[in-house]
Amino acid sequence: MADNSRKRHIAKAITWRVVGSVDTFMLSWLISGNPLTGLKIGFAEVLTKMILYYFHERAWFRAKVENSKKRHLFKAVSWRMLGTLDTMVLAWIITGDPYTGLQIGATEVLTKMVLYYLHERAWYQINFGLDHRTNKELK
Repeated sequence: MADNSRKRHIAKAITWRVVGSVDTFMLSWLISGNPLTGLKIGFAEVLTKMILYYFHERAWFRAKVENSKKRHLFKAVSWRMLGTLDTMVLAWIITGDPYTGLQIGATEVLTKMVLYYLHERAWYQINFGLDHRTNKELK
């Protein structure tokens, strides 16, 4: 299962980054009042988040946590902490204002926690990159 799991984690990283970047762009635009600032922050985090997400997936793949809704909730929390820190730093660097970075980060905690949980649940139903899965694992 390990060989195919890398393809799965790359695919998950790409789909999540699309969802996450659109959310970051919209929030950054709304908070800064400038669509160009939203685009800069949204695009800047594409690379950093793809790399961070891949390693987060690899770590959770090796984790000995039961496959369940609770596991997805824990993954959502750990990812959001890492992702929010990354967004806050990028927004601070791009805008030159640490308060704007904090505002964007604080707002995205809420939106992205919900979006990430839904993304995890959707991917949990997809068998792409898995050699096999039992009906018990889908619960």
